[in-house]
Amino acid sequence: MNVNWQGVFPAISTQFNEDGSINYESNARMLEDLIRDGIDGIIALGTIGENASLSPEEKREFIKHTVETVNGRILVLTGCTENTAEAASLYAQDVEKLGVDGLMLLPAMVYRGTDREVVTHYQTVARSTQLPIMIYNNPVGYGVDINLEMTAILAEEENIVAIKESTTDTRRLTELQSRFGERFSILCGVDDIALESLLLGATGWISGLTNVFPRESVTLYKLARAGRLEEAREIYRWFMPLLRLDTIPTLVQCIKFAEQIVGRGSENVRLPRLTLIGEERAYVEQVIAHALETRINLDKYNID
Repeated sequence: MNVNWQGVFPAISTQFNEDGSINYESNARMLEDLIRDGIDGIIALGTIGENASLSPEEKREFIKHTVETVNGRILVLTGCTENTAEAASLYAQDVEKLGVDGLMLLPAMVYRGTDREVVTHYQTVARSTQLPIMIYNNPVGYGVDINLEMTAILAEEENIVAIKESTTDTRRLTELQSRFGERFSILCGVDDIALESLLLGATGWISGLTNVFPRESVTLYKLARAGRLEEAREIYRWFMPLLRLDTIPTLVQCIKFAEQIVGRGSENVRLPRLTLIGEERAYVEQVIAHALETRINLDKYNID
């Protein structure tokens, strides 16, 4: 359970060929680019990784390939998104054997549980594995808010050690810190409140647009942690239209299309998702084009 839950963690996309099969070669190139650009770890098979669109066998093969490609150079965490605690526990046990560093655990999918049911889901999975676990709290996306009282119960599970906080309410970070002190590492999970969250004490940032602009993301994180706020705000203002793409229902398509535009991947997605068309596609093209035209020279910040 010795995970350093600090830094910038892109939630990586799963790259597909035109026929819908997984493009492992493209994923390997993407990983190499992200590592070169200074990120601290990745989340494989999260929402952006289209977890629910992969078969159980594909998920395990993808994690195996990812762990082997990374080869210990950065942290590899995996989303755990299953319909039952039994299936989630089996997945946790399998990826533990494959060598991942930790789990980002979601509530059970499809069925929206009561508070007691959600807590039991987390307890069951936590007790099935030795992996360190990060709670993914995203009531906006999944309809379940893991509130402070639920978190207090889960604090009794030794290997539940971090929280990806995605309520979009930055007050929750302070409430968690006031209630639990340093019991949990708290990471920002919403791109367009990243700077606010870091200034409130979040130790890390799990990001979608970091896949497209990793160096800007890492620099923003380092400036914020160093208290260089004027410089951090300069990057943040430039970044904001891009970060907004992570907060809409088509975030996966937007991010993968942006990856394609900048030459870091393909926009291919699996059903039920469809690639962007019309005004939405044109808007993403416009946002990326403006970002590239106004891109900041990061060398001027002189930050390691």
